[in-house]
Amino acid sequence: MKRHKNARMGSRKKVHAFVRVKPTDEFAHEMIKYGDDNKSIDIHLKKDTRRGVVNNQQTDWSFKLDGVLHDASQDLVYETVAKDVVAQALDGYNGTIMCYGQTGAGKTYTMTGATENYKHRGILPRALQQVFRMIEERPTHAITVRVSYLEIYNENLFDLLSTLPYVGPSVTPMTVVENPQGVFIKGLSVHLTSQEEDAFSLLFEGETNRIIASHTMNKNSSRSHCIFTIYMEAHSRTLSDEKYITSKINLVDLAGSERLGKSGSEGRVLKEATYINKSLSFLEQAIIALGDQKRDHIPFRQCKLTHALKDSLGGNCNMVLVTNIYGEAAQLEETLSSLRFASRMKLVTTEPAINEKYDAERMVKNLEKELTLLKQELAIHDSLTNRTFVTYDPMDEIQIAEINSQVRRYLDGTLDEIDIINLRQIQEVFNQFRVVLSQQEREVESALRRKYTLIDKNDFAAISAVQKAGLVDVDGHLVGEPDGQSFGLGVAPFSTKPGKKSKSKKTLKDQLSTSARKEGAGSPLSGKDLDAASTSKTQLVPSSRDGDVKDVLSRDRETSSIEPLPLDSPKEESRPPRPSTPPPKPVAFEDFKNERGSEINRIFKENKSILNERRKRASETTQRINAIKQEIDVTKEALNFQKSLREKQGEYENKGMMIIDEEEFLLILKLKDLKKQYRSEYQELRDLRAEIQYCQRLVDQCRHRLLMEFDIWYNESFIIPEDMQVALKLGGSIRPGMVPVNRLVSLGEDDQDKFSQLQQMVLPEGPDSISFYNAKVKTEQKHNYLKTMMGLQQTQRK
Repeated sequence: MKRHKNARMGSRKKVHAFVRVKPTDEFAHEMIKYGDDNKSIDIHLKKDTRRGVVNNQQTDWSFKLDGVLHDASQDLVYETVAKDVVAQALDGYNGTIMCYGQTGAGKTYTMTGATENYKHRGILPRALQQVFRMIEERPTHAITVRVSYLEIYNENLFDLLSTLPYVGPSVTPMTVVENPQGVFIKGLSVHLTSQEEDAFSLLFEGETNRIIASHTMNKNSSRSHCIFTIYMEAHSRTLSDEKYITSKINLVDLAGSERLGKSGSEGRVLKEATYINKSLSFLEQAIIALGDQKRDHIPFRQCKLTHALKDSLGGNCNMVLVTNIYGEAAQLEETLSSLRFASRMKLVTTEPAINEKYDAERMVKNLEKELTLLKQELAIHDSLTNRTFVTYDPMDEIQIAEINSQVRRYLDGTLDEIDIINLRQIQEVFNQFRVVLSQQEREVESALRRKYTLIDKNDFAAISAVQKAGLVDVDGHLVGEPDGQSFGLGVAPFSTKPGKKSKSKKTLKDQLSTSARKEGAGSPLSGKDLDAASTSKTQLVPSSRDGDVKDVLSRDRETSSIEPLPLDSPKEESRPPRPSTPPPKPVAFEDFKNERGSEINRIFKENKSILNERRKRASETTQRINAIKQEIDVTKEALNFQKSLREKQGEYENKGMMIIDEEEFLLILKLKDLKKQYRSEYQELRDLRAEIQYCQRLVDQCRHRLLMEFDIWYNESFIIPEDMQVALKLGGSIRPGMVPVNRLVSLGEDDQDKFSQLQQMVLPEGPDSISFYNAKVKTEQKHNYLKTMMGLQQTQRK
């Protein structure tokens, strides 16, 4: 198994394994015994007398675990199993908590709990609550939390949060992908959560999408493996260190293993049970291989479950297994199988390590700061040693030309030694030596080619041609061949002058230049166009900002185009009789905006006017930035022209300072002012873009609210039967739009009343439960609304 390299490796430790016994009135006291330390469990099975006198059947088993949870509350289970794992996750350690066991033994209750009751919530909601509580206790760190919810059903991967409106449909199927950073699910949506209530809403959304079925062992049996992952990233607010910490917690709720004879599964449920038992068998094989220190290969890729959990099984994480078992004699064989799995899991070792990463932007800033400090230290050192004329800036063209002149004079013998000032000069001296050497080599080769024909000794065809021409001496060597060289020198006959080679080379160059000219003539890009293209590249930052603004404008136009066009509809103070056929939605929408939805429409228009005003200002600022950039380019060209003119006319120095004319000085001042103005305008554009994004979010929310309220109003006014309208009036017992039409008469109270009662009953006992119940009610309201819409659509079809 490949282990990932982290910033700081931890010590190896065993996987913690706990057993939770499902409460029952038929507990087998004579067969199941607990140790005094509450960390061992003994199983005694009576011998089968039907096997005869010679019976080697094993009757006693003893399992040593990290804890036995018998008649334990949800609070005790979380304190024992998960609290330390979640606490260490904020310090950078990955964690995995897995529930395993027979179907109906209480795995989902242990992991998720009863979502209807705050006290009976499981490990998963408690872990989310602990994460956000610990974030509040760490104001020195900026911590972001993201979550994902994966389901593995019949060896297929599904995203349980894909039903959210802002999650687009996936074109390609989800797959398990490995990279140097670990294993991740390609196509799985990851959602940012800034508060506890949002995280609970995502959890409840995923729970409603899980696949369950009913059989004799369990009425609500999970038919899939589910992995809820919490991703955390912590940046220090006080330290400028480029390191930051990442971690993740995998909360795994496995589907239950089952004996088909006991569960009585048939049809689709039978097929699901086959896939479940097969994947759990592969999981056990992987655990056995991990526990064997002599095994090199771990079969992770046998199924999707083990492949997705590759870096969580025996990897660099804190891992805890909770094995759920029955305490009844009828389920003793399955209990023994689950306990064997737990004992095998305890043989697996993990190597928890802090996951540290580096922020590239902050690292660059720290390096720049360190470079500045080192330059200041060098300046102090040079001033103390009377070396004030030493500079550590990159050399310009004039300094490089001076070094080249010194090197040539040194090689000619007119200069005795080269004065060494700093390290940059030493490097440039060697570089100029190389330049001079390569130039001399080219000159020598050019002179030889003008006088001789150069022949490669490995070119046998050329050698045979020279032999036929009689350019070989008595010993068989080429005339003028130097010993040990790779080519020979000989007097070239007139028929083999190098002019042909040079002519061919020239012809090739001419062809290339001709083709280039043809392409230049045929393409619309001339030299000026290329300059303009390069200039546009320099303007990429502001122009891209402008592009973003245009994208926002186009997106708004697209969304606003969905709104129906205004049509004239007569207003009447008294409500007209209900038409036999519902009016067109565009006409009804205009009536709604003028009557019931007038306040939302007014807020929508105000927000949209503010958004348009910010967009207009952003567009104007972008145009000013482009104009300033063009003026900067023109000023730079004029300044470069003045510099080149000064270099041609001769430079003047006074006490080591370069003397420039007034025109060049004014250009420098102008360029400085333009850059300052450019930075100011650019900062204003960034602020405007932030305001535009915020206003756009408000406009989208108002538009969504307006359309949602219109749908409810339209269905109430024209689709729901008139005899049921009384229940929908103000003060009625049913809240509009939240229940299907076929249930309008049967309900006596709405969800808001239920929530108010829950607040009165539960909040005094658990003040922290407000986020839990808020998320629960919002999720139920959303699904009730969707059911209502589907019911109304079916009514329309009928």
